[in-house]
This record gives sequence, structure tokens and C-alpha cells, in this order.
Amino acid sequence: MTMSYRTLGKSQLKVSTLCLGTMMFADQTELAEAGSIVDHAAEQGVNFIDTADVYSLGRSESMVGELLKGRRHDWVLATKIGNKMSERPNESRYSRSWMLRECEASLQRLGTDHIDIYYLHRDFLDLDLQEALQGLATLLQQGKIRYWALSNFRGWRIAEAVHLARALGMPAPVACQPHYNLLNRQPEVEVLAACAHHGLGVVPYSRSRAACCQASTRRVRSRPRAPAPAVATSA
Repeated sequence: MTMSYRTLGKSQLKVSTLCLGTMMFADQTELAEAGSIVDHAAEQGVNFIDTADVYSLGRSESMVGELLKGRRHDWVLATKIGNKMSERPNESRYSRSWMLRECEASLQRLGTDHIDIYYLHRDFLDLDLQEALQGLATLLQQGKIRYWALSNFRGWRIAEAVHLARALGMPAPVACQPHYNLLNRQPEVEVLAACAHHGLGVVPYSRSRAACCQASTRRVRSRPRAPAPAVATSA
């Protein structure tokens, strides 16, 4: 197998066309087995790994950090924020206070001084995006994150985020991570079109990964203004 690489959205960051998802790390996957998975992925040329603060309530991030020791810069590391981390009222979503605190906690768990791609993990119906984007702008300025992205956002919200970022004078999101597979083709209605129009890479997650990835590649690459998407199998 010869791995290929694509730039992620409008960035100059090159990622493998497969991304290693780690949702089951520290849950159903023990450290030794996870280490074998990471080693095998690296041997095949995968350089893109995805986790989230909420996966096993931080333990997935901790395991990823342990497994990337000594080879952190060989990997493009993505994690996420937004889902509930406890029953405390301010330990979820996107308040500036929580974002700054939880990003620092993710950095500690991951054993690194920066996150390559920081996702807003989900949208909320009552969410005003401005505070969330201002929090991301601060993290970008501090060098704690290199790029930011969206996960599980609808097409009109992707457009809103891009335009708001422009108004705030901050970088636009580089990627979107939709739930997309043969049984759930809803992203074809507007999400893929929004990503193509605004230049976001597409990193779909799905259990029907191979079929999903092939479908996503065909759909997005057919649009003349679309960047070549990062096609991922992230959890």
C-alpha cells in the first residue's frame, strides 16, 4: 500500500488520506493493542490521528499522548471540544472560560504544547458562534492550536462560521467532519457543497468507512473550486 497525502482545505498542511480514529482507545482498546494499531498505521504512511476530550472522558487523549511520545512531530494531531465532560454546568459547550481551560487540559493529557487541528465537536441550536470563535482566536494567537475545524455542523452553520471568522479577522476553519456513509447521505444535500464553496477539507467519520470515503472523494472532487479532501476513517 502506498499512502497518498492531500492538503487539508486551503491550508498547506498535508495529511494522509486515511486518518486513525481513537474513540475506542482506553475504552475497548487497551494500551498494548492501541500501540500496535498506531505502529501499523505509521508503517502504512498514516500521519493523521484523531481523538476528543470526551472519548473515555480524557483517557483516549492520555493514551494517544503516551503512544506519540518521541514521535509527536510525525503526526498531525486532531482533538475536539464541546461535549459534556462532567455534570458541572460550565464543563461543556463553548464558553471562553471553558475553552481556554479545557484546551489546556487536552494539551496536558496529550503531552504536547500544541494541537494541530482543534474541532468544535458539535453544534448547539442556541449557540452564538461569536464567543466560540473568539476563544479559538485566542488559542490560535497563543500558539496552542494551529488550525481549527468543525464537526457535525450543518451547511448554513459552516457558512456562518466562515463569514464570522472573516469579520473577526481570524483564520477560517480548514475542515469539516460530517457523519457520512452509505446509509446517511444527508451531507450531500448541503454540507459537502458548503465545504467545497468555502474551501474546507472533508474528513468524514462512519462505520462503513471505505464506501464512505470513496463516495466523499468523488462528490467533493467533482466541484471545480473544492480542495482535495482529507478522507478519514476517524471515530
